[in-house]
Amino acid sequence: MAEVNIPEDLKYTKSHEWIKIEGNIITIGITDFAQQELSDIVYVEFQLDTDDEISQGDPFCTIEAVKTAEDINSPADGKIISVNSDLPDDPSVINKDPYGQGWLAKIEVADQSFQDNLISAQEYLKITEQSSH
Repeated sequence: MAEVNIPEDLKYTKSHEWIKIEGNIITIGITDFAQQELSDIVYVEFQLDTDDEISQGDPFCTIEAVKTAEDINSPADGKIISVNSDLPDDPSVINKDPYGQGWLAKIEVADQSFQDNLISAQEYLKITEQSSH
């Protein structure tokens, strides 16, 4: 497996999403490890749209690859303020740039308590190392 890129300035979930926190706005995507595991991403579908309310743990997006499909769940309660509308037309962007152009959604969070469930880059690295053995 290729070396996995795990930016230090992001937080992570054990289910392989990355979270960028900017005040009460979070940006969510899937990690480099996740896109490598999924391989060629062929389809992205959003179940929710801008201004929809979402609860922590609820799916907002499905990513389909040649091998499998994965639901992406919200790490926090809040309101979706943006979805990456480019992805349904070109889902391969997630494979090419998972931390940049391949972001999935931005959510305005109700409160910051969701951060208790997130892990650091170092903790996430340990999970990826265990998963790839």
